[in-house]
Amino acid sequence: MTAARLLTLVGPAARTTRTTRDRLEVLSALISAPAFDAVLRPDVMHIPREHPFYGWGCGVEGCERTRDARLDFCKDHEDEWRAMRRAGGNIADFRAIARPKPPLAWLSPPPCLVCPNVPARSRNQLCYFHSQQWNAHRRYARKKHQREAVFDDWLTEVARPFPGFGRCRVRSCHCTAEHPLGLCHRHRASYIEQKNPGGARLPQYWSRKLAETGEPVPVSYDDEARFVKWCQETDPPHRVNGTLTLLGLRPLAKAEIKWCIDHHTRGEEGSVWSISWIQRLIDECRRQDVNSLADIDLDACKRHTRHMAKVMLHYLRLVYFTREDTREAGFIETEHFGVRYPRTRSHIDLTRITQRWLRDMCWDLMAARLLAGQARSRGPFDFDRRGCIELSAYLEIEAPHGGHDPTLLTEAHMVDFVADQRHRARHRLPALGQRANGNSLENGPTTPGTMSTAFDGARRILRAGLESGEAERIGLDRRFIIALPYGPKTKRRRKPFSDDVARALANEANLQLLAARDVEDRGLRDIWEGLVATGRRCTEILDVRLECVGRLGNVPMFWHDQTKVGNFDEGIRIPERFYRRVKERQAKTTARFVQRKGRPPTEQERLELALFPRKHTNRELLKGTGYNWFLALFGDWVLTLDIGKAVPHQARHTLATNLLKAGANLTHVKRYLGQVSEAMAEHYTHIANTDPRLNDALQTVWVSGPGSFEPGIVLSGSQPMTREEAEAMLIDLTRRSTPAEGGFCTFQPVVDGDACPFNLNCHSCAEFVMTGADLVYWHRKREQWRMLAERAPDDATRDYLHQVFDPTARAIEGLERALAAVGLLEEALQLDLRRPQDYFGRVWSTAFRAEELVRQAEADGLEADDEYAIDAQD
Repeated sequence: MTAARLLTLVGPAARTTRTTRDRLEVLSALISAPAFDAVLRPDVMHIPREHPFYGWGCGVEGCERTRDARLDFCKDHEDEWRAMRRAGGNIADFRAIARPKPPLAWLSPPPCLVCPNVPARSRNQLCYFHSQQWNAHRRYARKKHQREAVFDDWLTEVARPFPGFGRCRVRSCHCTAEHPLGLCHRHRASYIEQKNPGGARLPQYWSRKLAETGEPVPVSYDDEARFVKWCQETDPPHRVNGTLTLLGLRPLAKAEIKWCIDHHTRGEEGSVWSISWIQRLIDECRRQDVNSLADIDLDACKRHTRHMAKVMLHYLRLVYFTREDTREAGFIETEHFGVRYPRTRSHIDLTRITQRWLRDMCWDLMAARLLAGQARSRGPFDFDRRGCIELSAYLEIEAPHGGHDPTLLTEAHMVDFVADQRHRARHRLPALGQRANGNSLENGPTTPGTMSTAFDGARRILRAGLESGEAERIGLDRRFIIALPYGPKTKRRRKPFSDDVARALANEANLQLLAARDVEDRGLRDIWEGLVATGRRCTEILDVRLECVGRLGNVPMFWHDQTKVGNFDEGIRIPERFYRRVKERQAKTTARFVQRKGRPPTEQERLELALFPRKHTNRELLKGTGYNWFLALFGDWVLTLDIGKAVPHQARHTLATNLLKAGANLTHVKRYLGQVSEAMAEHYTHIANTDPRLNDALQTVWVSGPGSFEPGIVLSGSQPMTREEAEAMLIDLTRRSTPAEGGFCTFQPVVDGDACPFNLNCHSCAEFVMTGADLVYWHRKREQWRMLAERAPDDATRDYLHQVFDPTARAIEGLERALAAVGLLEEALQLDLRRPQDYFGRVWSTAFRAEELVRQAEADGLEADDEYAIDAQD
């Protein structure tokens, strides 16, 4: 697979857009910019040991050894740190006791002390030849004079410099040659190991002649062309010494790599590119002799090399192509519109939509969405793309001229496409255009879900072209567009966990098994308990920040971002158990930060750190753990419990349903779960549209109200009411009432708009009803009457006031009992002023006649007196 199509512009626009300019000129200007890292400009880069992004030195201060890209220390220090960490130590203690180590070898050989143009080989900093001469001199001195030779005396009196041999003849090598063959030490060893390709050799006793005369040594070859070819094709030595060599690359490829490795340091935190990995990519480009990274054969590259090449190609697309160029090239880049969706690529490939008119329609709609900022994720773009690919593949096979001429398409072609898709979905035949997965070249089976995606995606694109006038401009028949129906609704709601499944998923022994799967203690169990306790979406828990809990009025609160609905830093109340688990996880994440940085995080860093940091590409601990990681471990755990299929999102449905059972209405469910509408809240609640607490109401004893002609009459005694009695007692305020002061009027002439025949004396009227929404109002009235009675000038007046208010007091007491019986008392006590839209809630619509409330209160009072009398007799 070649990457050429990713950076190639075809079509008429290729002659007019900026991408036809010399790309080397564009990149050269960017590389010459002041913001470009000057270390990365030369063809041979000597990157400092402590470079902020490509640093390669050991993390122990003063240590002169190198480290691997995936490690923080050299091998010896890494082994010591791992042993100390297993023993319970932290990084700060390790850095305090770690001692620097000398290098095992020269990272860059210094010049010989005698001949400065030849690299040293020995510890005495002598080249190979002078090292041999010094050893011979020592042996001779020890044999003749019976004493040790003095090195400094030999340097000044005996040693004679040799001429330099120039740079190594290997094209990609920047080192100095140490041998008359023109090869550095490593390439000379490699040349010998490969059996001397080309047969390059020196005359006999050449070293003696070189030492005596200092003249260049002639080189003879069996096949000089083969030797030269070997020098051209051999890779430079791979040494972790901060050196990158681009020698031997073509100019454009060289400029592309320079700019990409600099641009990679400016993006968001991602994968770390090791110097050795970059050098391998450079060697692959040299080996394939590519003019540009677009020419590299990705299949011939190894994994790390292929990954880096793809990332670099993405960087280059943003430079080589303007927003308008991408329309001609057959793809769209969301970053050209300032949009980058999390956990997705910016590149959306449209080349598999072969009909140019359809591809342009798709591009136009995607561009309009990106400019308007309408989509919250990349999902809608992928759905539209899939639909157009499937329609394009069908037209390429069945339509005249492959569907490339839109004027030839008729309604019959679309009807045939719909029929073909339905036939494929019914028999699960392979799709025409949709792949089985992102990396597969085989088409996956057509299912009702993929068919629905194809219909809806293609329909949106074609309808947008119809509304914009593009379809009319290109001559596309309107009947061809409107013949495409909506996709069938195939998505089913997740069900709440059944009682057995919920108990198994919350069992302590099972939760310990789940925690055991988290071998690195990334917070697997804490994430699951958070989903159960809060009902959040998975990503809202996975991406939560370190400082996510706190107390507000001594109530534990959980702060998180609901990015799906645009609510940021939203707070909800959480159980004390989950609050304590989060505090423990905060301590573990902080300890992980201390181990990595050697210091505790600052206050600002605590606001940015992830509570559940992922393992890879996350050196600063800013990224939350991945959903696929959590789902894979959770799925394996569920399989061991033998409870059938269960997915984490069902916890959200379970909580929504339980909230409704507990008395919350759809508004409360919507607000707590962070949903966009009550319709979505209803989607998550799995209870029929009946009062879930009517059975509780059947156990209630009802009494008459204060406006009754015979207040205090027991309505049903102490026996539980039947369903029919409860339903007869309930009044539907949405149909048979009108608002009044402190309640509702159920007198139908007044409800229909006539004047009140009782002079608006509502509180003494038998048609007056009280609801839970009025409980706080009547509590205030009771306090007012009590204060008025206590201020009476004499006892007779006080007793009279209490007597006047007594029916109302008994009605309030009956209302409280009725609300408590149906589980609405606490909710009613938290309400105050009503709004018009609130009249349809359960608290307002569940109403009782005042006279019946009074009867029930008196009945309860009589029953209590009887029980007291029996106790007294005992």
